[in-house]
Amino acid sequence: MVGNSEEDRDGLHQTPLRIPGLLYVSVKMENPNLTLSGDLLPHVSGTFPLGPSWDPSKALSMERESASVWELSFVVPPNHEALEFKFLLKPKDINMPCFVEEGPSRVIIGGALQDGDRLALFRLDNGQVLEYRVFVEAKRVSPFDLAASWRAYQENFRLSAVRGIPDVSINSELQTGSENISSASLELDLEHYIVPSPSISASSALVYAANLAEDPRSLGSGSASISSSTGDGSVPLINQPATVKLMEVNAPDPSKVYQSPGMVKSQSVGTISPLQREDDQRGLLVDRGVGSPRLVKSSSSNTFTNLNLDTDTKNSIPAAAGAVAAAAIADQMLGPKEHRHLAIVMVSLPARGKTYTAAKLTRYLRWLGHNTKHFNVGKENFQSMSYSSMQSADFFRADNPEGMEARNEVAKMAFEDMISWMQEGGQVGIFDATNSSKQRRNMLMKLAEGRCKIIFLETICNDVDIIERNIRFKIQQSPDYAEVSDFEAGLRDFKERVANYEKVYETVEEGSYIKMIDMASGHGGQIQVNNISGYLPGRTVFFLVNTHLTPRPILLTRHGESQDNVRGRIGGDSALSEAGELYKKKLAKFVEKRLKSERAACIWTSTLQRTILTAGPIVGFPKIQWRALDEINAGVCDGMTYEEIKKNMPEEYESRNKDKLRYRYPRGESYLDVIQRLEPVIIELERQRAPVVVISHQAVLRALYAYFTDRPLKEIADIEVPLHTIIEIHLGVTGVEEKRYKLMD
Repeated sequence: MVGNSEEDRDGLHQTPLRIPGLLYVSVKMENPNLTLSGDLLPHVSGTFPLGPSWDPSKALSMERESASVWELSFVVPPNHEALEFKFLLKPKDINMPCFVEEGPSRVIIGGALQDGDRLALFRLDNGQVLEYRVFVEAKRVSPFDLAASWRAYQENFRLSAVRGIPDVSINSELQTGSENISSASLELDLEHYIVPSPSISASSALVYAANLAEDPRSLGSGSASISSSTGDGSVPLINQPATVKLMEVNAPDPSKVYQSPGMVKSQSVGTISPLQREDDQRGLLVDRGVGSPRLVKSSSSNTFTNLNLDTDTKNSIPAAAGAVAAAAIADQMLGPKEHRHLAIVMVSLPARGKTYTAAKLTRYLRWLGHNTKHFNVGKENFQSMSYSSMQSADFFRADNPEGMEARNEVAKMAFEDMISWMQEGGQVGIFDATNSSKQRRNMLMKLAEGRCKIIFLETICNDVDIIERNIRFKIQQSPDYAEVSDFEAGLRDFKERVANYEKVYETVEEGSYIKMIDMASGHGGQIQVNNISGYLPGRTVFFLVNTHLTPRPILLTRHGESQDNVRGRIGGDSALSEAGELYKKKLAKFVEKRLKSERAACIWTSTLQRTILTAGPIVGFPKIQWRALDEINAGVCDGMTYEEIKKNMPEEYESRNKDKLRYRYPRGESYLDVIQRLEPVIIELERQRAPVVVISHQAVLRALYAYFTDRPLKEIADIEVPLHTIIEIHLGVTGVEEKRYKLMD
């Protein structure tokens, strides 16, 4: 007996445990020609497990699937796969008699309906006979899948731990249980937690904005500072300089740094002035609807139905969703052909923030999905045309005919190169040169006739301190003075160059234009617009009126590890894990140390509890919940693991792997949808003059990070944003700098 018992035990160890699948059954009743009266509701009555008896009062109600279809689904326990049942029509009034279908009981054996072609007949009191078709669908399901679905169902209906927390709270600490802060201590020196940024991200060093621009391809390899753009509109990787000089920066007046301008009409027609904006006006920045328009094809043709889009038009449609895609398609179909391409021509005296503004606008339009490129006409272009000996201030004098001819020739070649790029699929070209005379601008408008729409963007700065700071930065960073060892000599030469431009400078009064007047300081200023219409020009104005050069940090971090993170489940609204609870305490201490010298700051979270809980211990700063910062909507996949998606929805799993950027979860969102709803967040981050801590989710932070670091759209879904790490983005006159702090493993 003992030996047999041991053999049996050995056999159990050798044979894997097999749990049979359970039978899932869906019963439907349909009459496409008749909708049931609202007083009669379909029910099912029968043997176990459909009910304890045939008593009509204990019959199971069916659920309405459509106007004429009712359905009941259930799981059949093992050893009970033979079911007997009948349909009933029960009135809402329990005192009224019910109507049982005529004929014998129906029988399901192993998921198959016996005598399946038989209609369900009901004879009402008035003699009317109702006929319904009957359908039964059955399949085997894993009991483990059922258990997971039930757990997800329970969690979805579990009340959030942050219910009752207002959308905007000030100086409040969320208490969620016992606090053990001893294990959440930080080193006194925050530099101890710095970790390297990803190697493919933007350099954290100071970079001269003109070095990020595209130099005309027709001028030879000597002028190239950036690799060619790919045909799909992606942004090429930047070749950063190996060494960067230090910069002298005049700090802004601290008493004026944290003003909050809005946007109102001034007394002069066509002028927009930033002024103080009340807190309740923040609602003006609303989320855009998501959903990508689909170009419907006729079943019998390869052409688009009702859409006359030629090849050039389809090539210039942005890689975008929602409002951007809708506006682009409308402009393509209804606007003049030359308006399918937009040239934003910069106009300014040197050292007025022209190139910085051009680079910032390029980054914004690229992030929205528009194929945008920044073309800069600089020293390298002159060198490629054998004008390298003419780089002194005399070269830029208006009475130097050879210098004038050279500058005009380079401008023509650069503009023609931009037009060629547009014809290859480019949408927005930003032409970066002084373009300070009417003669030069008229020349460019003639070159653009019938080929693209031109908008002049003029930056005017009357702040002597800002101009001086910009001049010094240009001497240190511009390739024009890379070979000048004497800083003071270079400074004198550049100021002479500026004086030569000032003698012949003519402000823009012709064509379509945008004027930014004293906007760089962040202390007021004006934006004047003339003859501006269309989606892209309108978005450009909206962006520029909210941008400034005030230095401030933006801290990006994911929520602390959640319970769903531990389980490997996507989406959901679970609370924090033990590690997440520890991180929220460390984060609070980090924020306290990092922002202790700041006069003001703000904490932004999503509306999901794991971000609100993470921000809970942070005190002393206002906290604002943004629905736009919620994690990407996983739709029907919410709460599933990727393994479960691969097993149960293999086609969706493969579609996502092929194109994560454009893939939209069933009834959910894509990364392009997320970008569209984040546009108000980006605008507000640009407008803010105080530091902001954004506590959000992986997909959302990937999109925000891609904007600030000018990463190509196609890379967004794979950007590394680890848990328990803070990404500090510093915005200022030099562009964007990045620093990462890892508080926990």
